[in-house]
Amino acid sequence: MLLYLFLFSVQAEETKMIKYQSQTEIDFDGIDILGEMVKPQGSIIVERSNAKFNPLIELRTDWNLEMRQSVGHIK
Repeated sequence: MLLYLFLFSVQAEETKMIKYQSQTEIDFDGIDILGEMVKPQGSIIVERSNAKFNPLIELRTDWNLEMRQSVGHIK
């Protein structure tokens, strides 16, 4: 019997709902904050490497054959 009373009392306590405010406003105007900026002693510089792609177009360095053929068309 005591067990049933205990279970009902625990169940009654669980039904209470907590209700929070919809907004909280914090005013920092009246507060003076004193402090010191702390910087790291060293710095790390990391450079990104350039992306390497397989070229889809092969660049030609000489056009000698085409130049000789175009001279024949001009004459």
